Amino acid sequence: MGGLTISVLRDRLGLFGTKGGRGRAAESAVSRVSHPTRRSFLASVAAVGGSLVLGFEIPFAPRAGHAAPSAQEITAWIVIEPDETVTIRVAKSEMGQGSFTALPMLVAEELECDWSKVRAEFAPPHENRKRDRVWGNMSTGASRSISASQSDLRRAGATARAMLIAAAAARWNVPDGECTAAQGVITHRPSGRSITFGRIAAAAADIAPPAEVALKEPKDWKLIGTRQRRLDVADKIAGKPIYAIDVRLPNMLHATIVQCPVFKGTLKSVDESKLAGIKGVHRVVKLPDAVAVVADSWWRAKKAAEALPVSWDFGENSAVSSAAIHAHVQSGLSATDARIGRNDGDVERALAQAAKRIEADYEVPFLAHATMEPQNCTAHVTADLVEVWAPTQDGETALAIAADAAGMPASNVLIHKMMLGGGFGRRGIFQDFVRQAVLIAKEVGRPVKLAWTREEDIRHDFYRPVAMARLTAGLDRDGAPIAWKIRTAGQSIIAAVSPRVMQFGVDRNFLQGLLEDMPYAVPNYLVDFAMRNTHVPVGVWRSVNHSQNAFFKECFVDEMAVAAAADPYLFRRKLLANRARELAVLDAAAARAGWDTPPQPGVSRGIALHNSQNSICAQVVEVSIGREGKVRVHRVVSAIDAGHVVNPLTIELQTESAVVFALTAALFGEITIKDGRVEQANFHDYPMLRLADMPRVETVIVPGTGWGGVGETAVPPLAPALCNAIFSATGKRIRSLPLKNHDLRSA
Repeated sequence: MGGLTISVLRDRLGLFGTKGGRGRAAESAVSRVSHPTRRSFLASVAAVGGSLVLGFEIPFAPRAGHAAPSAQEITAWIVIEPDETVTIRVAKSEMGQGSFTALPMLVAEELECDWSKVRAEFAPPHENRKRDRVWGNMSTGASRSISASQSDLRRAGATARAMLIAAAAARWNVPDGECTAAQGVITHRPSGRSITFGRIAAAAADIAPPAEVALKEPKDWKLIGTRQRRLDVADKIAGKPIYAIDVRLPNMLHATIVQCPVFKGTLKSVDESKLAGIKGVHRVVKLPDAVAVVADSWWRAKKAAEALPVSWDFGENSAVSSAAIHAHVQSGLSATDARIGRNDGDVERALAQAAKRIEADYEVPFLAHATMEPQNCTAHVTADLVEVWAPTQDGETALAIAADAAGMPASNVLIHKMMLGGGFGRRGIFQDFVRQAVLIAKEVGRPVKLAWTREEDIRHDFYRPVAMARLTAGLDRDGAPIAWKIRTAGQSIIAAVSPRVMQFGVDRNFLQGLLEDMPYAVPNYLVDFAMRNTHVPVGVWRSVNHSQNAFFKECFVDEMAVAAAADPYLFRRKLLANRARELAVLDAAAARAGWDTPPQPGVSRGIALHNSQNSICAQVVEVSIGREGKVRVHRVVSAIDAGHVVNPLTIELQTESAVVFALTAALFGEITIKDGRVEQANFHDYPMLRLADMPRVETVIVPGTGWGGVGETAVPPLAPALCNAIFSATGKRIRSLPLKNHDLRSA
């Protein structure tokens, strides 16, 4: 990013500028995509004869939508076509989490359309800029897609319904209040007359949107809360080219990249003569810290890159190792430069008066995202237009990066959001693959698809930070905790994203789950953070800092329970006496798991609870330990309160996904550094969970109010519940991850 933070970059480019015309930027190469079966954004620009558009802006402006000659002229959320198809624009990215279905459900609930006629398509980031951010914030992360969007989306549906009813009432010369809408049909109750949305849409487009609309009460919801199959699944199962890595353009070249293996190192030289005369190789493109090879196929580009002699300047970090990083971070556990995040009561005094005192150190490693779809991006740069097809979690950030890389105004950039083959935070803030693709395409002068190898993807990530914690507790004579001190140390993501924020105090993000969202009642409580940054790039990883803090917190709660000679579940219940919501979730997980009844012989249980993303998740894990020390996870029971449930099926699927993700990390996940570079390269040394190791997953949805998130919620408590189960089975306390580094044979 050349030292620019995302916010500064956006400001400089005027990303959130005023409205403007399309100009030549509208001459999108999307229409030139060669695959005729695409049912995705790449084909959505094709106009359907006679389609009519109802556009609604946020905030709603006092002006009507208008019929559009092509889908390119859609202004906002809802398109109603003569064949009764309802197209709903989705501003968030879809990477398997279900937003492409859940967000349209929110609109459709208030719109009262026929759900079987609904389709979804991405709202274009470049149009968001030109239309005063009509679709709001397009960033997808922190499990906020529903909670941050639900009010505006429901208002969009309710407003459209009111306009459709008003148009029908005007045609019949009857009061609006005598008409109702249901299943895409407006009915005049006294006379029984009716008309479909598709037939009245043209007239509705000329109706001024009402200034205020009433939203349904939860008790009146018909669609929200029902199990609905995802709108994107059919194309995925059919193998249609909906992912960025599927993009094909006329005259397109392919590129692969080799980056300096040591972070912050630079390119010294490259001997291009070695590639002279190799069939299909077009060009070598030099970047400050990398070299790309462009060819007529990706395989030829890859093989040429492997044969290319490259000389690097590794810089000052070439001798850094995991051992040095460990010592650096560990120094923070006893340092005096920690900043306080929360301080209740007098911890030191309470510790001095405690009947029993316990202390333990915990640690977690760097973790890679390892998305199944490697980093990739297709770009085409001409004299006055930059066009990008990207698997992005934030199209507006992709736009800013592309404009900066091409040296063009943001108004000359088109971003086509594609389906993501996994994101987990990797494709949000830091979109290095977008910058690289634009730089390469700019030099080549033709459309170029850049696709990283798996090795580049694993070795050039923005990793979940390494972190440690020292936890100290004091118990009274009855075993109740009266003091709890948590010192954390590790690398700050915020310091990398926006260093200015760190000038004003503690990195509160690093303490996620340990501040106001700490559910346990301990009268004297202190948590602080000693920042220990390294040369290894870090970024957000599914559940971010909740992932390590839940491990620290929930394993240590079990240690307190053991010190108090208490059952871990009942011990937690006492600490949650005044937290009804958390208590309900904990009880639901324990009840489904049968905590009060012994597990099968040889099987042990562990439990954990954590708050994140305005949701609560408790998990019970059942494990056994084989003769060779192999951990076998048999069952994971998750109870989740995510507030209002839009699609129960999504919650179940996301919980299963989270279990796979978290269990993979707990068992195997570890990025190590030697000679300044990442040692791992592919799935042989950074393995994923296999089908044979997948446990049975049961999900209990606990009714709640408000709006939470589910994409990350079930990740944090898995590791501590697992490790607590291992302690129950073996008596060995696991205080560091991954489990592959622990010998449980003698346990």
